[in-house]
Amino acid sequence: MSIPDQRPPRSVIPITPVPTDGDAELVSLYQAHQKIYPRSVQGVFARWRWLMVVITQLVFYGLPWLEWGQRQAVLFDLGARRFYIFGLVLYPQDFIYLTALLVISALSLFLFTAVAGRLWCGFACPQTVYTEIFIWIERQFEGDRSARMRLDAAPLSFNKVWRKTGKQFAWIVFSLWTGFTFVGYFTPIRELTASILSLGFGPWEIFWILFYSFATYGNAGFMREQVCKYMCPYARFQSAMFDKDTLIVTYDEARGEPRGARSKKADPQALGLGSCVDCTLCVQVCPTGIDIRKGLQYECIGCGACVDVCDNVMDKVGYPRGLIKFSTQNAMDKGWNWAQTVRRIFRPRVLVYTAVLWAIIIGVGASLWLRQPFKVDIERDRATLARIVAGGQIENVYRLQIMNAAEHHLNFELQVDGLPGLKLVGEPEVQVAATESRWVSVRLQLPYDVAAAGSHPIHFRIASRTPDGQVVGQLSEKTVFLVPR
Repeated sequence: MSIPDQRPPRSVIPITPVPTDGDAELVSLYQAHQKIYPRSVQGVFARWRWLMVVITQLVFYGLPWLEWGQRQAVLFDLGARRFYIFGLVLYPQDFIYLTALLVISALSLFLFTAVAGRLWCGFACPQTVYTEIFIWIERQFEGDRSARMRLDAAPLSFNKVWRKTGKQFAWIVFSLWTGFTFVGYFTPIRELTASILSLGFGPWEIFWILFYSFATYGNAGFMREQVCKYMCPYARFQSAMFDKDTLIVTYDEARGEPRGARSKKADPQALGLGSCVDCTLCVQVCPTGIDIRKGLQYECIGCGACVDVCDNVMDKVGYPRGLIKFSTQNAMDKGWNWAQTVRRIFRPRVLVYTAVLWAIIIGVGASLWLRQPFKVDIERDRATLARIVAGGQIENVYRLQIMNAAEHHLNFELQVDGLPGLKLVGEPEVQVAATESRWVSVRLQLPYDVAAAGSHPIHFRIASRTPDGQVVGQLSEKTVFLVPR
């Protein structure tokens, strides 16, 4: 027997098409990419930008070729689990220093952003640096902005083919060199160089050279501003670190508007015009293609190219510089001079960032300075946790991994304490070669009736000595001694 449905009937809202006007325009949710042709510019910030290009590339390409003693100065040997940074030899157990480095980098980014906005993006970011290099190569083959635009619009010809082909070849060579240098930080670069002629690269070397080369070629050659606008997360959360006293690229709207073209001899006040001559050069030099006169936008990387070109235009027309400049929102609203603006930089937020940053740097530096030249890991031999041997002695077996972080061999003297009558059986001294690690089996024996059944804390005390007997470090490691029931 079925039970009748007692629920009230549901109301149905009919869906009917909305009549549209014949002239309705279909709006796409996606914007087609328009190629940007940045114009070359000369000025203070352009020189600073190229100085950072030179410094960063000298460091990147030069460090793998530096020698420190008989080895590469900076080498991250993943196979041997050794990380050489000049006089430092780090092990995977020193991972805490990588964490500290990441914290220092993050705090530095917060500090730079609070002071001067996207200072990192505009002058030192690898994307900006390599884009500058690739655009420079492009100019050598295709010319400046107008010449590149004419070449792209021109029909296919021998001139167009050889210029485009030459540019692509130069890009590929530079990218391969970059990928080769990157791998040289993980595999000795002189060995890599010797492998070029014999084609003796291993599969991982080939993969990472090609991968890093492709990333450099694609990001700096083609994607360029797309990486900054759509892929980099920093552009999205930078606004949370800005305040009204952050230095940003700013257009002086009160002075510049209304904008308009005029002759050099014309009086802008008589024409009712501001200082902006509407030349659009600030847009043409922008690597991300924005118009700074519309206000600060998240696409702005703070490179200062528009500042340089605007100052050049102001010099030509005889107007004061600073129509586009680095300033703060408070300085623009309150009419502060440069000295007043700089004084506001040292506000509580910046001072806190600076204090915390220096505290971490000093702490990490002190830790590295006081760091012992060796490490010891203790493991109990699980095959023989505790046993009774001849003479009524209780014996525990341990495995010690002694890692020598010095670049000369060391002698290690082993001692143990924590229980009366506890003694170490075997050789009390171990020798470990430079930057090597060695596993050592150690037996400890204790008289049967000295301690109650259970685990008892003990300490291994290890002293490292040079071959001439000089003590260079001491370490105490805690473990337990098991007494069976």
